[in-house]
Amino acid sequence: MPPQNAELRPVNPRIWRACAGSSVQIPTLNSRVYYFPQGHLEQSFSPTFPHPLLSNHALSKPLILCRISAVQFLADSVTDEVYTKLLLVPVDLSSSNSTALGFLDSSRTWPPVPREGVGTEDDKVVPFAKILTPSDANNGGGFSVPRFCADSIFPPLNYHAEPPVQTLTVTDIHGSSWQFRHIYRGTPRRHLLTTGWSKFVNHKKLVAGDSVVFMRNSGGEMFIGVRRAVRFNKGGDYTRWREQIGGITGDFKVKVKEEGFSRSGRGRVSPEAVTEAAERAAQGLPFEVVYYPRPGWYSDFVVKAEVVEAALNRFWAAGMRVKMAMETEDSSRMTWFQGTVAAASVPDCGSWRGSPWRMLQVCMCMAFLLVYVCLVRWSDMI
Repeated sequence: MPPQNAELRPVNPRIWRACAGSSVQIPTLNSRVYYFPQGHLEQSFSPTFPHPLLSNHALSKPLILCRISAVQFLADSVTDEVYTKLLLVPVDLSSSNSTALGFLDSSRTWPPVPREGVGTEDDKVVPFAKILTPSDANNGGGFSVPRFCADSIFPPLNYHAEPPVQTLTVTDIHGSSWQFRHIYRGTPRRHLLTTGWSKFVNHKKLVAGDSVVFMRNSGGEMFIGVRRAVRFNKGGDYTRWREQIGGITGDFKVKVKEEGFSRSGRGRVSPEAVTEAAERAAQGLPFEVVYYPRPGWYSDFVVKAEVVEAALNRFWAAGMRVKMAMETEDSSRMTWFQGTVAAASVPDCGSWRGSPWRMLQVCMCMAFLLVYVCLVRWSDMI
């Protein structure tokens, strides 16, 4: 959960996006979006905790058209995970000249954020992500560097030296510098980070299954970010996509006491914050949300309006073949998940009557799994 009283340090948007992953979509300033309070709730609670009681008025508005009034790119001071803080203003559909769009309380004005796509080659950031193996995360061990990372992110080694070695200075998401000894050795030879790596692992509380993201900008400066693995009740550390496709079920087992934070993937935002946001949104008042992105289809509760409208205008039926683009675990490319719609319906009773959130049941071809997903990430294959 973001610190309540600490001063928040903005993160360079390009560094933030490299840490979050290329498949994560953050709406741009002044863009039209739909807010899904039901999806917001899912980021706040694990299945073992009940949702807070919302008013009937809030429950009657499962999706709310808004404008993005402000954006902040931030990083969690405890976990190093990136998150964003959005200020949304509901659009008054009854008035074409809604004054709500001009809302920006002077006490809550945030620094301007560059528009998507604005910038030059000088701003380019080249990332490479790797999921830590048990050896990488071992206390006292080293980090095995993939050849692509060594060649594209790190400065060139002098291979005529014996052994080829260099000291790297890398900046983390909070601006702190770390030094690692990069050496090329072994039989067969491979790239390794040795001295300084264990200190980083211990300080960041990294475990096997977590990911590190190495980045380099056009000026040659290097950065490092962290993506946390989700830990489940049957032990072990699993990569992000295992939860996203529903491969693990059951209550989450977390080691909050030992690590100082939850690895359940949820509960980072307080119930009070979600309740306040949902109620203010239903009343047509400006509201604030904190969003921890995770590449996948369960996490997007603020979605571009044109994407939602296109999805809602599509006829979804059982048997339809669908596909969705997902980022690979090392962030090197996009891959496609394919499946078949098993059912498509919205609830006609209960708390969220008429809500399109998770209206699709999709049978995943690659894993023979049946999962409930939000419709806005899928496209048909016709």
